[in-house]
Amino acid sequence: MGSRRVTSSPAAVPRLPSARMEEELRVGRTRARAEEWALVLFSQGLASRIDRVPSGFALRVAAQDAERAEALLRVYELENQPAPWPREERAPPLVKGTAPRDGALAVVVAMVLFYLVTGPRNAAVDWFIAGSADSARIQAGEIWRVVTALTLHADAVHLIGNALFGCFFLAMLGRSLGPGMAFFLVVLAGAGGNLVNALLRSAAHSSVGASTSVFGAVGLLSGLGVALRSRRGDRWGRVLVPVAGGLGVLAMLGSAEGRVDVFAHLFGLLVGVPLGVLVGWTLRKPAGAPSQIAWGAGAVGALLLCWKLALA
Repeated sequence: MGSRRVTSSPAAVPRLPSARMEEELRVGRTRARAEEWALVLFSQGLASRIDRVPSGFALRVAAQDAERAEALLRVYELENQPAPWPREERAPPLVKGTAPRDGALAVVVAMVLFYLVTGPRNAAVDWFIAGSADSARIQAGEIWRVVTALTLHADAVHLIGNALFGCFFLAMLGRSLGPGMAFFLVVLAGAGGNLVNALLRSAAHSSVGASTSVFGAVGLLSGLGVALRSRRGDRWGRVLVPVAGGLGVLAMLGSAEGRVDVFAHLFGLLVGVPLGVLVGWTLRKPAGAPSQIAWGAGAVGALLLCWKLALA
């Protein structure tokens, strides 16, 4: 039997040859339903009759045909059962409370305090000599610079911009992933962006600033949106909307005139997107407090280790 559904109307029910119908096979609530069953049996050469009964409309067949008739109707209904509704894929629950905001503020405070130690960019200052994202030195193997450069800033304006936008995007990411994991991934995305930037730019290029991590956070948020939409089964046009949004943020905030390393911003975003997709596909809810502490400690440990290597 095919999977095409049989439709019927009272006029469409065939006149079956007279026979003694002894077995009540099924009772339908409507005549249309009983006629549909009768047509299925008729298409397979089985006679049937529909009688009005108190509970609806009874389909009767000869006793010797009852077993085969029931089997035919089961196959028909199996082939024509409605497709299940797709399961609605919901976003993972957000982290409640003030932890995401407090975590982001703690990072900003640490950023400002470190700026008070290092001061503005100066090629003669040891912090910048040892920690800037110098392409030639990174290409020579001083990989720790991709992390240390995230903690240095050219001037107060540079610092304030990164502090404001960084706090906002880090808090948003912390609401989705938890503050510790968010901080770790933002550092990772920023370091990855600096590494790609150093490998693709000329050996004379050098940069500093947390803005690569800020746009890494934008990329992570975009990637989480892509993962959610793809799990929901959205069309590709809708799946990629968060990436378009991230590029829009880059165009508005990351391509201003002046001494702005647009490529570092772009690479931070592009590293963050696949990280966000990966996390969005594997994480169904934020990790608990002990795991968040471990993620945050891992990020702080990586920063301290990289500075230890830089100053050795």
